Amino acid sequence: MHGNQSTVIKKSKMVARPKSPVGALLPQFYAGRDIFITGATGFMGKVLIERLLSTCPDVGRLHLLMRSKKGETPEKRLMKLKQSQVFDIIRQQNPSQLDKLSFIQGDVAQPGLGIANDVKQLQEVSVVFHSAATLKFDEPLPSAVEQNVLSVMRLMDICDTLPNLQALVHVSTAYCNPELNVIEEKVYAAPAPLPRLLALVEAVPAPLLASITPQYIKPKPNTYTFTKAMAEEAVRSRVNRSYPIAIFRPTIVVSSLKNPYPGWIENLNGPSGVIAAAGKGLLHVFSRKPGARADLLPVDIAIDTLLAVGWETAVDKLPEVRVYNCSTYENPTTWGEFEAALKMYLTRYPLDGCLWYPSGSGVENRYAQKILEFSLQTVPLHIAEYIMRALGVKMKISLITAEQRLRAMNDVLAFFALREWKFKTDNVEKLRARLTPSDAAIYNLDPRSIDWNDHYKNFVKGTRKYLLKEKDQDIEEARKHANRMYLLHKGVIFFVMILLFRLILQNKTVREIVYGSLRLLLSLLFATYTSVVEA
Repeated sequence: MHGNQSTVIKKSKMVARPKSPVGALLPQFYAGRDIFITGATGFMGKVLIERLLSTCPDVGRLHLLMRSKKGETPEKRLMKLKQSQVFDIIRQQNPSQLDKLSFIQGDVAQPGLGIANDVKQLQEVSVVFHSAATLKFDEPLPSAVEQNVLSVMRLMDICDTLPNLQALVHVSTAYCNPELNVIEEKVYAAPAPLPRLLALVEAVPAPLLASITPQYIKPKPNTYTFTKAMAEEAVRSRVNRSYPIAIFRPTIVVSSLKNPYPGWIENLNGPSGVIAAAGKGLLHVFSRKPGARADLLPVDIAIDTLLAVGWETAVDKLPEVRVYNCSTYENPTTWGEFEAALKMYLTRYPLDGCLWYPSGSGVENRYAQKILEFSLQTVPLHIAEYIMRALGVKMKISLITAEQRLRAMNDVLAFFALREWKFKTDNVEKLRARLTPSDAAIYNLDPRSIDWNDHYKNFVKGTRKYLLKEKDQDIEEARKHANRMYLLHKGVIFFVMILLFRLILQNKTVREIVYGSLRLLLSLLFATYTSVVEA
């Protein structure tokens, strides 16, 4: 049992969902309330802050857990955060909103989150959003447990001391149970006993633990999904608490549909990495099953749903943990459509200075993908790197390093792009129906509002503008450069085909077959011509 709170949520069979009064419920709820956010400087965290400040003008202070990173103090990181492009509209229309941001110095990987002396600053907090996590699939088990499991346990310890807390929302992932084909909105049985896991990572030497990890985490395919599932168990098993908890499970979060801008994106994970690498002419082949559903979730739909989850969790005060699967299953797209959109829009809106013509293609067979990856990416990029070194040309990043990252990215993408899941979204659909028309005009929880063709276009344009910081006025020069790369691309293909043809003709038997076929074709053409003339 955890915590010393005397007040415990009383168990009830069912909490009725009341009909909403007229007016926007979410801005009213968040008005005057302090919010504590972990993972605030991440992709989703920034949009969460932007949506709170832009849609809830009377929201209280936003306390952001921040650590020193790469020699920068939390103070400096907060200043940089306020200058982020995501807040451009807020700076133009209501800049004083950014004064509501304050940092709490700490680290999710430290005992007590490293904020023992600053907990008093959180006494007025009403809602906590926990989105900090490591997203690395190959993270060593002790580190993954530290950041994904122990972090939420430490956070709940702190929440136990907050007298005004009304809701804790833990951001998980829709893929924490990937061994299942159908994912329901419930916490599944833990893949391992939680106390035993914590004892294991504490006692077993790192080399031995690394060797037994693949077997220990089965049926989970990696430490990321394993520890996210264990984090949900830590949340579910926390029974002695005075505040309600919800688990929010987004699918693959991608660029925004509308807010703060169409196509806004700020990380290279997953599909955005594919767009950037293919657009620069580095990525030529990736794994995908063309007919499989690609559960891509615009970040603003994810965050709007998250804000509504925080409201509903506080209003309903359920004793049990409610789970929300946030998915685009109601309005699906496929990996084949993603690939087709890439080929269409990367030529219309090419990236600056591409090293080769954008020609990335998807392959379903993993063996074929590995062969093509080696021949079309690994070998050419290694050769290009050595030529650059010989000529004394300095690159911003080593092409060999880029190739290694491309392979790692492709391995991660293959996990999602060669399979598909059905996500049950009953709780999200009920939540959507519960909101008023005024809320619906502000917050978009509806994946059916996505026009995928338009979204893919903005995704490519957003990757160019927001992720790679390329200027719109340079687009014409980028098109001219892409056209030159196209001619080079086709020239190389023609040269390789001629070379292969000549090599094939070196074989006497093949040469006789080819020449014999040509003689037969010519004789047939001559006979046809003669019969036509005589007629």
